[in-house]
Amino acid sequence: MTEISERPDTTASALYSSIEDTLASWRDQLVATSHDLHEHPEVAFEEHRSARVVADLLEAAGFRTQVGVYGLETALEAVSGNGSLTVVICAEYDALPGIGHACGHNIIATAGVGTAIALAGIADELDLTVKLLGTPAEEVGGGKALMLEAGAWEDATVSLMVHPGPPMAVRTQDMVTQGRDRFRVTFSGRASHAAAAPQLGINAGDAATILHVALGLLRQQLRDGVRLSAVTLSGGDVSNVIPASASVEGEVRSMEVEELGSLRARFLACVEGAAIATGCTFEVTPVDPIYEPLVQYPFLADSYDAAMRRLGREVPEEAVVMMGGSTDMGNVSQVIPAIHPAIAVHGAAGMPHTLEFASETKSPAADDAVLAGAYGLACAVVDLATDPDARAAVLRLQAERPVGSTRKPAYRG
Repeated sequence: MTEISERPDTTASALYSSIEDTLASWRDQLVATSHDLHEHPEVAFEEHRSARVVADLLEAAGFRTQVGVYGLETALEAVSGNGSLTVVICAEYDALPGIGHACGHNIIATAGVGTAIALAGIADELDLTVKLLGTPAEEVGGGKALMLEAGAWEDATVSLMVHPGPPMAVRTQDMVTQGRDRFRVTFSGRASHAAAAPQLGINAGDAATILHVALGLLRQQLRDGVRLSAVTLSGGDVSNVIPASASVEGEVRSMEVEELGSLRARFLACVEGAAIATGCTFEVTPVDPIYEPLVQYPFLADSYDAAMRRLGREVPEEAVVMMGGSTDMGNVSQVIPAIHPAIAVHGAAGMPHTLEFASETKSPAADDAVLAGAYGLACAVVDLATDPDARAAVLRLQAERPVGSTRKPAYRG
């Protein structure tokens, strides 16, 4: 094989063309799979059909594929090539309860598959191992955090994925997400007849109400950039019975993972106050692993943006920081050079996690986003693999990484 450093300057351009040709030849199958996932949404840890649909497409492309890996029934691994630089591509396919693919994970999954297929076609020339991980339960459950703990990224040099959204103009390196700690509070009181003997009851529903009021007052004392929120999951069944139990799901978010602990403590002080005020007891249990802030690897981020510009998509030259949301890809990015850029669904008016956006993730613009996202990720890998200094840098980081260091515990606060 010709050494990377001996290739002419035109090699990257030729490889970009190869990626375009491969994606064009697979377009119909990628789009059909995106639509199939959209029409059959499955929520966290229940994505059995979705994982199989994605695996079938990868198997058709010649990947060595297995569903049910790293301790998760709906996780998958697909591998092609046997090179010295291992590229791990993440494919999410879980949906949101009630509103389906309102976060566009059908686009994420098929853009990931397209990236993997495009890179597999040039893996020997670039000395790559191409590995796609189907990572369940991003919306809730922290699938990537659990898979990290199980060793899914132990052989990774870099890791990539792409996320759809409404039209936005922001550089990849300026896209940041917050760390998140999510937990459930259960208040326990005592039931009683609300009319005949209200004095005998201990109202757990009142505790939930006081908690929401306390949190609302606390927000005005928090610094800009941090978030806390809560929703009552249950607080009684009928008006003539004082509820003995109420359940509230809460979360805190910050760009500083160390700050999550202090935010959680202030949240739980409100919980304790609500319990004292009503005479209830309470229990706090984790919902999923802590999601860590996202770190974008500069070389890959800039290369992805350059690919978007070649497609005529808007990417500003100046910094415009976009902050919001959380992702378990943040956990991956803390231990592996990674990117998690956005791909615009042109013409989309809704915001993610709405019914409006759910309808827009199965549209001609969404189909274009699948192919554009795959092109951008694959081209970023080409740039990395063909730049001697950049390639050496990530391989050196991998070599210096202590064995087992990517197996971060899926920490729950």
